[in-house]
Amino acid sequence: MRGRKVPSFYLPMLLKDKVQSLLTEALEERPALFLISQKIHPGNIIEIIVDGDGGVTVEDCIAVSRAIEHNLDREEEDFSLQVMSAGISEGLVHRRQYKNNIGRKLKVKTEGGDTIEGELVSVSDDSIDLVWKAREPKPIGKGKITVTKEASLSYEEIKEAKVMITF
Repeated sequence: MRGRKVPSFYLPMLLKDKVQSLLTEALEERPALFLISQKIHPGNIIEIIVDGDGGVTVEDCIAVSRAIEHNLDREEEDFSLQVMSAGISEGLVHRRQYKNNIGRKLKVKTEGGDTIEGELVSVSDDSIDLVWKAREPKPIGKGKITVTKEASLSYEEIKEAKVMITF
């Protein structure tokens, strides 16, 4: 395409492909980081959200930002770039995020429509394990007792999972 003007309707597609390629390279250089989402909004506002096995530092965001920004030509396409770490309010979308949250309380909505609030106690390649306390009627007599409940959920069963902030 060198020497020819690219039709304007191709530019967003070319920008998306170029950003994806540069992002892949940047994440390969920092294997502890992984992509949560990548969006290009109208006006060529590029939004990238990353997370990391040990969290994300400002330096991580700067490195990813520079790897992309320094390889895009502003004369070819004007853009704005935002690289940020995953926020706690966004929920867990990547399996690698669960390992970082062992010991924290999660609110999990299942594909079956159930909601479970419990402590994330373990994570495997296929599932997560939650533990929580519940009040149930006594087996004999009146009143209630506190029991410990457990659930093992496969990732396919999880519709949404969010870390609950407790004060």
